Amino acid sequence: MLGADNKGDNMYILALNCGSSSLKYQVFDADSKKYVVGGNVEKIGLADSFITQKYPDGTKQRKDTEMKNHNEALNVVLFMLREASIDMNEIGGVGHRVVMGGDKFASSVEINDDVIKTIDELSQIAPLHNPAALMGIVTAKQLLPNATQVAVFDTAFHQTMPDYAYRYAVPNAWYTELGVRRYGFHGTSHLYVSKRAAKMLGKPASECNLVTLHIGSGASATAIRNGVSVDTSLGMTPLAGLTMGTRPGDLDPGVVLYVMQRLHLTPDQMQMHLNKDSGLLGLTECFADRRDVEENRETNDKCRLAIEMESHNVKKYIGAFMAELGHTDALVFTAGVGENDDYLREKFCSGLTEFGVKLDSEKNAAALARKGVDEMEISTPDSRVKIFMIATNEELVIVEDTIAIMNGTYNPNHLEMDYSFAK
Repeated sequence: MLGADNKGDNMYILALNCGSSSLKYQVFDADSKKYVVGGNVEKIGLADSFITQKYPDGTKQRKDTEMKNHNEALNVVLFMLREASIDMNEIGGVGHRVVMGGDKFASSVEINDDVIKTIDELSQIAPLHNPAALMGIVTAKQLLPNATQVAVFDTAFHQTMPDYAYRYAVPNAWYTELGVRRYGFHGTSHLYVSKRAAKMLGKPASECNLVTLHIGSGASATAIRNGVSVDTSLGMTPLAGLTMGTRPGDLDPGVVLYVMQRLHLTPDQMQMHLNKDSGLLGLTECFADRRDVEENRETNDKCRLAIEMESHNVKKYIGAFMAELGHTDALVFTAGVGENDDYLREKFCSGLTEFGVKLDSEKNAAALARKGVDEMEISTPDSRVKIFMIATNEELVIVEDTIAIMNGTYNPNHLEMDYSFAK
């Protein structure tokens, strides 16, 4: 049982999210599931790397120190946690966000040597994400040897998609031998907001049809029928679907071949262009952040174009997924842009009244996570399809999965899992 070894002491769960050059961390109290402290490490591998630790009262603490790799970064994180009076012996579990679980993992799992081996093998499909997660796992096992290590996969939530939604019309051997198929991502976020949306609708999750829109620097739309994912916009990699900060979204594959041929690009160079130089940044040639794009939309025609293209693409996916679902209970906006950009939410929903989608402008303007609003209905009373803004909490999913695995109460079927936020 959780905490059996040190009854009366605190028990903490550490949620880790290792990016290619970043590390986000949050510590939760295992009993109350309340956030205790957290922070971000940025620019890992560069001379000007730094860590910012954040406390529940809003205060921040910054430390500038060179961190050459994730091993050094996690050492600095643990130093900062000690500064915040967290006893390392009281960290009972570490939940790791792992972007790619392929079709091998349909739920969260305790990490063992076989799991590490599979995550490593899947790095071929997710070369920008899985290696960083692996470094975090290996380092956490070394630095916190008594903690239970759990992997929570971005792709797991989407393993309920039917074959006709996840297969591509390419040679069959590409699928059977190379694993070429749609996997989808942001699954932990889509899971969290789908449970909260069900609560707001006053129905069991298993009876809810939703289109969830996770729109941040990365972005994805998911069609959820009876509580489970049946289709999603991201593909085998996080490059498909909606227009993103630095990724293109849907793109004719012939474009990639043509440009590689004309510019004599290697696969690695093309990988870099598609992941780092495309999307809003590629269109505007200067901005990847929606706030900057919006601020300049009146004076910079490239910014106007970027906003119109993004709105066009989001609306296409809303329409397509509503058609796929047949009946839709609600649209759900989440993540940095979805939670905080009332201007874009209004553009995404404009012209959808024939679909039963009616946004309330006043409610929409008030529904801002940055102003302390966690969730809010932003549709008009007569809107047949509800519209919700729900601030996502992927870390809480990671923490609750980790605790349940430690306790032996984890249910791989998320519809039957006893999540606190679903109540």
